[in-house]
Amino acid sequence: MSWTRRLFMAATSAAAVSAAETPVRSTPLRPRHFGPLYYDQTEWGFLKEVFDARAPFRFWGLDGRTAPDKVSTFEQEFAAFMHTKCALAVTSGTAALQVAMAALEIGPGDEVIVPAWTWHSCFNAVVMAGALPVLAEIDTSFNLDPADVEKRITPRTKVIMAVHLQGNPARMDELLAIARKHKLKVLEDVSQAVGASYKGRPLGSMGDIAIASLQVNKTISAGEGGAVYTNDPVMYERAVRFHDVGTIRAVHEKAMGKAQGPSFIGVNYRMNEFTGAVLLGQIRKLPRVASDIRAASRRVYDGIRDLPGIEFRGLPDPAGELGSGVYIGFSGKPQRDRFLELMRAENVPGGGPSGSVILPAQEHIIAKRAPHPKWPTWNSPEGKAVRYGAELFPKTVAVLERFGGVPLDPKYSESDTRDIVAAIRKVYPRVKAMS
Repeated sequence: MSWTRRLFMAATSAAAVSAAETPVRSTPLRPRHFGPLYYDQTEWGFLKEVFDARAPFRFWGLDGRTAPDKVSTFEQEFAAFMHTKCALAVTSGTAALQVAMAALEIGPGDEVIVPAWTWHSCFNAVVMAGALPVLAEIDTSFNLDPADVEKRITPRTKVIMAVHLQGNPARMDELLAIARKHKLKVLEDVSQAVGASYKGRPLGSMGDIAIASLQVNKTISAGEGGAVYTNDPVMYERAVRFHDVGTIRAVHEKAMGKAQGPSFIGVNYRMNEFTGAVLLGQIRKLPRVASDIRAASRRVYDGIRDLPGIEFRGLPDPAGELGSGVYIGFSGKPQRDRFLELMRAENVPGGGPSGSVILPAQEHIIAKRAPHPKWPTWNSPEGKAVRYGAELFPKTVAVLERFGGVPLDPKYSESDTRDIVAAIRKVYPRVKAMS
């Protein structure tokens, strides 16, 4: 009898036993979006100020002169929290990535190393700049594998995009060392880890430039929104110009000092005051949100770490991880899937790593389909030669197929996390026994 067949039969038996038992919970436990859980009179008060002033445009008010202050104050407080000199508020995380590409002067002929597993926007921003995304494997942290990154570097490589996925910092010491060795820039995408840190430093403060998404799935949120932040005044100036049709206004000139570069063509990714009002309330709550989600994850980790042979997701800095989910490694996809099935029977739903996609498996990426057939990305010799496909990234696929876990909610009570622990302690040994 094959191992797969034995596993199926054992799992079917275990599922029947579990179904006959009383589940850990009587109703399913469902995590919610973090930021909106913390909405209160703070955000409402700032919104009302914008409404009463009838000043939704960030650069001038009803009189055409007075400058509203919600977005600019958010920028200042966001930069201070992230330990960077400058922050720029934009309309989304996707916009922030495109702004960062312009700030880094990425264009046709350049290559940017991107994780094979991340959100579409990371790949798309490189393509929209006319550059070539070069995909690299992830490791058990679900983030870039530094060893594979170094193998992908060519004379055309300009940037390593370090994406901190599902609240977990990437291996920044190694990635920064590789970047210094090859004289490359590092762009940190902190979209899924706002509030996390690496060895005491906020994510986004170590690379050359960073971006964050403030969309509803993220740590703090106004539904949509984004930020670009950096310590480099030249990159900040280019970011400001690109996000505002090539111009620089007084509030940003004050933040960066005298302009050093010429104007160039840009877009309109300006944040409005209503969005800024919500985010101003949210940034002031970020320490509490981060503390709450870390406390919930710590209770789960502490409750299961003594399980024999348990393998947690790779944590480059356990103290800095945000803790938005607790993930466990299994022998492979069949065992992982059985664990998730039995957890659902306990009304503690889980899943595999989420919030991203396997980029090389996407049909339009395999086909190298750009907005226009003459788009420069795949019309260079290097672009024509590059190949995508899930089979080319076996380590990434293997990691994503064998890890499963439970997403967390910062408002989960001690009772909720006890239920998660009880469900894992009940199900995990049964699943491991099937191997």
